[in-house]
Amino acid sequence: MIFLGYPRCSTSNRAQRWMDENGIPYEFRHIKEDRPTAEELALWHGLSGLPLKKFFNTSGMLYKSMALKDKLPAMSEEEQLELLASDGLLVKRPMLIAEDFVLVGFKEAEWAEKLK
Repeated sequence: MIFLGYPRCSTSNRAQRWMDENGIPYEFRHIKEDRPTAEELALWHGLSGLPLKKFFNTSGMLYKSMALKDKLPAMSEEEQLELLASDGLLVKRPMLIAEDFVLVGFKEAEWAEKLK
């Protein structure tokens, strides 16, 4: 599994600590330095079953400074994927990618249900 996180994000750190404490193996990927491509995001979006807007880090400064809350509804899915791929800090974190599922954001009960 790939754990997509950001070392300066407290939620990423909490999720990573939980994974380590529960002995769940993963490969860490730095979301800013090795940002996901539009193709990866499209694949993960399909696996997740979530609306694409759930992939945006809506509490981030970049999201707010770009006024994306108002712009996203008018954008196509392809445009949104390209935008997400343009900067890792726009992507909601942490994200856990497995062969048959994707978890976006850390909700301990949801992760425990999928991983235990």
